[in-house]
Amino acid sequence: MDDEPRLVRLVKVNLLASGYEVGVAADGKTAIAMLEASSYDLMILDIMLPGSFNGFDVCKKIREFSDIPIIMLTGRAREQDRIRGFDVGADDYLTKPFSVEELLRRVKAVLRRTCQPENVPKCPIYTTGDLVINTAQKRVFIKGKEAKLTATEYQILYHLACNAGKVLTHEDLLTRVWGAEYRNELHYLRNYISSIRKKIEDDPGKPRYILGKHGIGYHLAIE
Repeated sequence: MDDEPRLVRLVKVNLLASGYEVGVAADGKTAIAMLEASSYDLMILDIMLPGSFNGFDVCKKIREFSDIPIIMLTGRAREQDRIRGFDVGADDYLTKPFSVEELLRRVKAVLRRTCQPENVPKCPIYTTGDLVINTAQKRVFIKGKEAKLTATEYQILYHLACNAGKVLTHEDLLTRVWGAEYRNELHYLRNYISSIRKKIEDDPGKPRYILGKHGIGYHLAIE
């Protein structure tokens, strides 16, 4: 979904040519209604939309009832816009203008990390302090209340939990979650870690659970 009809057509044609089924919504309210009525595997969402809902509003509303992966399109390269997108539940973002090849690469990467086969080995339920990670249900709880993580946020926490106490390097985490082609995208990881901390830490500025090793990586605390 995007506010530029020409870009919408270009994206739709190339997704169809790549074998995907595509639905298009003209505005935010229509997109929300479509997701409430039908099942989709991925959403491409522009920040700037016609009508009263912008992309941030739509993403926040969708996260109230769906964990569908969302790629946000933006004409803004500002860091605060990317952080805001992650805060409301986006799984990835792409700054315009972008190539069709880059969009298709992002689509494949997001689907790959959010649509894993059911027979992927799971680590046991992990508990540390007030944090509980239930890998069978892919749910996270803090002080008995569920923390609503996006699919990508959950994958980061899952890999940290499976290696609790061990520092995973930035490159290792990026490769495990996003794929080898993202191993140098450190700003991705920093933004997501910040978003996760806001959801599970009492004081994100003084984290108790997700600890960083400056210049090296992150680890999940053992308590």
